[in-house]
Amino acid sequence: MNESIHGKQLEVVELRQYTLHPHKRDVLIDLFDRELVETQESVGMTVMGQFRDLDHPDLFVWLRGFESMETRLSGLTDFYGGPTWQTHRNAANATMIDSDNVLLLRPAWEGAHLPIDLTRRAGQDAVAIPPGFVDITIFYLNEPASAQFLAFCRERMQSVLDAGGAAAQGWYVTEPRENNFPRLPVRANEQVLMGIAVFPDLARFDEFGRSNLWAREVAPQLAHWPVRLTETHRLVPTARSATHA
Repeated sequence: MNESIHGKQLEVVELRQYTLHPHKRDVLIDLFDRELVETQESVGMTVMGQFRDLDHPDLFVWLRGFESMETRLSGLTDFYGGPTWQTHRNAANATMIDSDNVLLLRPAWEGAHLPIDLTRRAGQDAVAIPPGFVDITIFYLNEPASAQFLAFCRERMQSVLDAGGAAAQGWYVTEPRENNFPRLPVRANEQVLMGIAVFPDLARFDEFGRSNLWAREVAPQLAHWPVRLTETHRLVPTARSATHA
């Protein structure tokens, strides 16, 4: 799965999880979707998707992509030093308790990118939630993901999700290069494999869970790999998320 966004390949991706003050998630999403999407993309970054976490009402989750570490540096420098962020940062920051829960990632193998079509993003006045449900699962590892583990991911984990009804997938591992924009911290010294699976809706995902496909075909095998912890997020897209069914 190799996505093309206006010919760009996103070789660096951030998973950003913001813990917000109670009842402030919709406030931040309204601001973000209205003011902070196209303005980031105008300086070379890609807002891949924005989500509400169904199990954590004060968590805002989003994905941001870059063509390279070099374009990441230039894009972040231009945006956070530019007029849009200067105008809206106080309002955005007022909603947040913590914005430092960030994983810096790269595609797990060639073609592992999550397919993104920015033409499917709704306009700035959109309020309707697009269809789809997104599962993000983070496998925390004791060591960098090995070629053998990634082969298991490609051959078994992907195929089980496909059989379970996932319409799209993306797989990422820790980006080994140092954060080149230290003004925005990332979680250092974490080794992860992250899977993103887009389902047609929550009902289809629940049906997949009831099928026990994952429990039979994948979960027992994970004991053979250096997985120390698994973290799962059940997400629904915001009105202007480019990632949806």
